Amino acid sequence: MRDRTIYIAGHNGMVGSTVMETFRQSGYLNLVTRSSSELDLRKQADVFDFMTREQPEVVILAAARVGGILANDSYPYQFIYDNLAIQNNVIEAASRNDVEKLIFLGSSCIYPKHASQPLREEYLLTGSLEPTNQWYAIAKIAGIKLCEALRKQYNKRFMALMPTNLYGPRDNFDLETSHVVPALIRKFHEAKESGDQPVTLWGTGSPMREFLHVQDLAEAVLFAVENDLEESMYNIGTGMDLSIRELAQLIQSIVGHRGEIIWDTSKPDGTPRKLLDVSKIHDAGWHHSIELEKGLEDTYSWYLEHLNELKEVKI
Repeated sequence: MRDRTIYIAGHNGMVGSTVMETFRQSGYLNLVTRSSSELDLRKQADVFDFMTREQPEVVILAAARVGGILANDSYPYQFIYDNLAIQNNVIEAASRNDVEKLIFLGSSCIYPKHASQPLREEYLLTGSLEPTNQWYAIAKIAGIKLCEALRKQYNKRFMALMPTNLYGPRDNFDLETSHVVPALIRKFHEAKESGDQPVTLWGTGSPMREFLHVQDLAEAVLFAVENDLEESMYNIGTGMDLSIRELAQLIQSIVGHRGEIIWDTSKPDGTPRKLLDVSKIHDAGWHHSIELEKGLEDTYSWYLEHLNELKEVKI
């Protein structure tokens, strides 16, 4: 099993790099990767040529244009077009070349904004999306349905994993495009270094969010590759959440910032609550292993260790 050729699309990102490292540590040595400069996944002919040439047996699709509320709101066309192009090309090329198994990585933002909590897989397409990230969500929903259709029509072992909010080493700490955890870590660190200056955060702090360490997601991908799962889509999370206010206070404590937190209530909160029902993946045999406080401590340690490198790329 461990001599199979596995193509990891998006291996330079936080998720892809962690997946690659996890597979290597588990004894998978025949891993195929290409950087975006070597292979533009938005170009269909190039993707088809690559897949025909390499003939991978497993494809892990972790490549995507990602970002937080600000990035989604500022670049709606890029978020929907780029993600549709990437996943359409990779999934179709994998299907044409008889790839044995494909794991498509989505996001919990696919669910309706006001769906009942916790979010079950069957809630997909039962209501309207959160407007601030609908562009990304629509693309991901299309990817889920591509895998489901191939599974139904051609009995392909293609499936989608829907992780909750991810964080961890190698995250994006650019305040214009980052998600909430790296943004908070950077803001509190810089405020601490500036003499415990006040930190202004968006919204009321009341929305509830669930967070999953990227290493746990990588383990879930490994689990999905090594096991023949029955469903076409599984939620991947911890099944536990906390408010953004509580998250901010926890990160503030870990960083050691002693200044004031100011909540700018003129800014949007986003979806009121996003908690995944993870009973299906639990029933299949996978559980998370990294608790939030420990995971945040590890992430802040990584940030400190790589601060000079991050400054060089002008985060």
